[in-house]
Order: sequence, then C-alpha cells, then structure tokens
Amino acid sequence: MKKYKVVTLGCRTNQYESQAFADQLKKEGYVEAKEGDKADLCIVNTCTVTESADKRSLYQIRKISRDFSPEKLVVTGCLAERSKKELEQLEEVTHVVSNQNKEKLLPEVFPEKEWPEFQIERFEAHTRAFVKIQDGCNSYCSYCVIPYVRGRSRSKKVFDILREIEALVENGYKEVVLTGINIGDFDGDQSPPVRLSDLVRQVDQIPGLERIRISSIDPDEVDDDLIDAVVNGEKTAPSMHIVLQSGSNLTLKRMRRKYTKQDFMTATTRLLKENPYFTFTTDIIVGFPGETEEEFQETLTLMDEVHFAKVHMFPYSDRPKTRAARMPHKVPATVIQERKDRLLRRAEKNAYELRQRFIGNEFSVLLETEEKPGYLMGHTENFLPIYVPKENLRPNTLIRVKCTGNNPKGLIGENQTDRKIQTLFA
Repeated sequence: MKKYKVVTLGCRTNQYESQAFADQLKKEGYVEAKEGDKADLCIVNTCTVTESADKRSLYQIRKISRDFSPEKLVVTGCLAERSKKELEQLEEVTHVVSNQNKEKLLPEVFPEKEWPEFQIERFEAHTRAFVKIQDGCNSYCSYCVIPYVRGRSRSKKVFDILREIEALVENGYKEVVLTGINIGDFDGDQSPPVRLSDLVRQVDQIPGLERIRISSIDPDEVDDDLIDAVVNGEKTAPSMHIVLQSGSNLTLKRMRRKYTKQDFMTATTRLLKENPYFTFTTDIIVGFPGETEEEFQETLTLMDEVHFAKVHMFPYSDRPKTRAARMPHKVPATVIQERKDRLLRRAEKNAYELRQRFIGNEFSVLLETEEKPGYLMGHTENFLPIYVPKENLRPNTLIRVKCTGNNPKGLIGENQTDRKIQTLFA
C-alpha cells in the first residue's frame, strides 16, 4: 500500500485543508506513514503569519524529508504562496503548490489520476470538526500578509457546506466549527448573498448535530441578525471567537482595523446580556510598531473587563509587502518579550477567574482526550475546559457534568449523567 504523511502549520483553515488531502488519499487506498516508514507522498501545509511561522514551516519541510524520505514532497500553504521560488530551490522539495491551486493539489501532482472531491468526512484526532466556509480576505490590515497569500474573499456554496456537515454527522461528529480566513465576509457565493446568520440557521436544522461554534469574526460583524441566530439557535454554542488584536484605539487605527475597542465591548456586552453564560476567545498582537506602554495597558485593562476563556497571543513581526513593515518606532524585541509574558500571565489569571464563576453549575460536556491519567478533558458548551474522572467514559461522548473545582488548566467536574440514570431506576 502507498503511504502518505501530511504536516500542518497555522490556522484552522489549514487544518481543514490538510484533512481534505488525507481523506482524498485514503479513498484511493493510501495509508498514513508511521515513524520509520518510507512515504510515497508527504505534504507540508505551511504558514507565514509571523517570522516564527516561516521558521517552523522550513523546519518541518526538512524534518519530514529526513524522517520519511518521500518520493514526492509537496509544499503548499501561505509560505508556498509567498516564497514559491525559494522553496522550489530546496533539494528535498519536488512540488510547490500555491494556495490558489490548493484544492487541486493532488491532480496537479498526479495529473494522470482521477481524485475524489476536495472535502472532509472526518477530522482525525478531533472530536469537533472544522468546516471551511470561506477563504481569503479583502481587508488589507497594515500588518497582515494573508490577503497577498490567500487572495480576495470567496465563499463556499451553502448546499456544499450543508452536505459536508451532514456527512460529518453521519460519521459520528457532534460538534462543528464554522471557520475561514474572514467568515464575516461570507456570502454563499451567490447573488443576492447569503448572510452568515442565514447559514447558521440552516446548519442549526441538521439532524444529529449537537453543537455549532463560530470561529474568528470581527466585532463589527457581530450584528443584530447574527446575535439572534446564535442566541436563539437550538445547537449554537454560547461562545464566540471575536478578534480584538489590541485594546487601544490608537493601535487599532495604525493596524487599519475597521472597528474600535468600543465596538468590541458592545458586541461582547450584548451577547452577555442575552446569555450570562456566554464566553469569548480572541487574538491579540503584542508589540505592534509604535505601541506604547500606555497602549499596552489599555489591552490589559480590556482583558480584565472581558475575562477571555482563552487568548491567542502573537508577538508582532514584520511581514513582507505590509505597511507595518515600513512603519517607524519599532518596539524592541526585549520589550515585546516582556509584554508577551505579562499578557500571557494576565490571560491565565483571567481565564481562571472566569472558570471560578461557574463552580457549582452543570453543563453539557463533549469529552475529547485523556490529557492526564484517569481523567478525560472536554469542553462545556460555553468552551470552558473541564476534566472529568474517566471511569467508564470515552471520547466523543456528550454528558452532563457538575463543576466542582478549578485548577490552572481547567475546571474539575463530576459526571451527572450516570447519577440521573441511577436515580430513575432506584
């Protein structure tokens, strides 16, 4: 049997696309290469959002070549789009496929063969499935290289999205995350456009699906209709990843973000008013050119007000072609590191305090992995990590859990499902 290996760096969109490669290959009889195997095909799906992402991508290319000695080593993703010529010069690389041609990667590498459709039916090693509904971005924020490497915004058709989610549910998935590069731009690839809120309502009707999450949306795109679709949906989870980047309006303006911190606070406040159990995750950039200590403090203050369940922190680094790369008043690397450490400590403290509020409450928990011996980790519907004694439980199971304690990694809970069954038959 032919063997393959796919390595993924970066965002959830990349994770989705890598899973689609794997599903295509498996349908054609390929099996995943194990450690020590020689692979027929290796694919490295790269990222270029930061300088460290570039370095990790290059490291993985060399590592996969060394570990699997593939007959064909294909590099794709955002670094492949930005540095195609440089990657083609690497001795170990046989093909470089741009993001624009990513969905046709296998036909490009093997043009003599017919390949299955580029879509996912499962999401290996995950109990929740990321479903790409949109790609590309039209915003051109001053620090971001993504519009140059992903292209302009384009959306998947609603019928194709619904069909893909239905197949995932048939394969046992209970939770999906609607994802993309900028899903606030979703239009269903049709005229008149289908709004994201309309898509959420249609996904909410899929039988067998238990949870829907929305990934990575700007605060100005959290409008009345989307709030209504999320708050009143039967399966929509009371959590949302709303992008912040900075708590300072001056920094946001230099970033060319199209919202203010007041817009962010309005979006979160409105959702909390509708459901006090609502929680938020976000992205924050530390050390943007010109960021003063006072501007950084504004970010910390906003974090204290919102209490995010999780913060994805990115230290600023220059990206080619961007306006920010040409900006003066660069923040020294030592200051960026110091602010990074402070922000992460504050994020952990805030997340702990947020979880503390929910001790004594019961939640529906989707069990995921055994991260510590004897305990399964999962997430509540409002995306709080929680650890439950394993006993006779298994991953990808939905149970009722009472929150009984808290630690730096997550809540501690007791399985209430079995107790309720026992009470019924007592």
